[in-house]
Amino acid sequence: KGEPSVTDVILYDDVSREKLLGYACSLEIKSEHPLSRAIINEGERIGISCFNVTEFKIFPGNGLQGRVDGSDVVGGNLKYVESFCNIPQSMREEADRLSSKGKTPLLFACDGSLLGIIAVADTLRDNSVAAIRQLKSMGIKTVMLTGDNKKTAAAIGAKVGVDEVIAEVKPDGKEDAVRELQKSGKVAMISVGWDPGLFSLMRAYTGAVLPAGKDYTFWGKGVSQGHSDAIRRIEGVVDARQYTVPVDEALSAVRSGNAPELTTRQKHTRECFVVAAEGADKARIENEIKTMPNYFADYDTTVNFISLEELRQNHSGIPHGGFVIRSGKTGFNEQSNNIIEFSLKLDSNPEFTSSVIVAYARAIYRLSVEGVSGAKTVLDIPPAYLSPLSNEELRASLL
Repeated sequence: KGEPSVTDVILYDDVSREKLLGYACSLEIKSEHPLSRAIINEGERIGISCFNVTEFKIFPGNGLQGRVDGSDVVGGNLKYVESFCNIPQSMREEADRLSSKGKTPLLFACDGSLLGIIAVADTLRDNSVAAIRQLKSMGIKTVMLTGDNKKTAAAIGAKVGVDEVIAEVKPDGKEDAVRELQKSGKVAMISVGWDPGLFSLMRAYTGAVLPAGKDYTFWGKGVSQGHSDAIRRIEGVVDARQYTVPVDEALSAVRSGNAPELTTRQKHTRECFVVAAEGADKARIENEIKTMPNYFADYDTTVNFISLEELRQNHSGIPHGGFVIRSGKTGFNEQSNNIIEFSLKLDSNPEFTSSVIVAYARAIYRLSVEGVSGAKTVLDIPPAYLSPLSNEELRASLL
């Protein structure tokens, strides 16, 4: 689900839970990794205060280190931390046990002494297994590529049902891993839809035409299915729809050609229609929505409580749309302003997205016939490959 949380805290020797989490949170708060957020959340839950950190360093795929309250603290996977301290067999077995359950064990040490293990795990999306099963039914091989350790990755891969698991891949090694998979001779399309997808193409085209310029992307007004789903997972919510709404003043400022600097909050608002269970605490639900990180906390959000009948009558569709606008300069002295705008207004987001996917499936088929292999994006596909018309017909009708 993309919402990892702490599942286990294993203390070594006489180390206290507060000490382990205090040092761990102090390091992790400097990182943007999703697992770091899980540890910070756990620390906040029990009232942990962070120490001052200096000499902080990140080693991608391995761990973190820094001076925390005057002590040398490290945290990360077992292979990384064991280079700083002795890890007893009992703690190695604990890490192994946690991994076999699909959890990620993160070890922490201070001044050369082990503090303990904090295990973090994410929950599979409800539709993950069904999605993988459907891909398999279409003859598509599924591969999970991850930086996690082999046992954790194998456990998660087995739950989901993927064909192959490639684990312990460092961030700078993932491209090489994909290249190896490409040698299978298969060709695939990734990131297809309207964003990423058609909007990505528009940003590429307009950026090429107006290199001295700035891109702006606005979404909506439309239903965000992911945000709606996030609201439904709040306790006491029966159903919900969330609309992403562009701010008119921001659109006008961009179209003026003045290339304004806009914050996330200035560009969009979020409007929520929520059906609460009978007796549910609506004030709590509204607060949980408005403060939800990565979804609503960075936006001005309105929460409207309505009946299930109203939701079904007025919010049963999935409309969407948006704008890609490029504001740029031309001329020897960049004296001329120019605006390029591409927009979508969709009655049905799923139906339109399906049409985009069909067009790119046509292109992938043509590439496959030509013997092309590898994963492709919309930026790699010649426009003519998308059309059911021949090249001759396209030239005659469009040029």
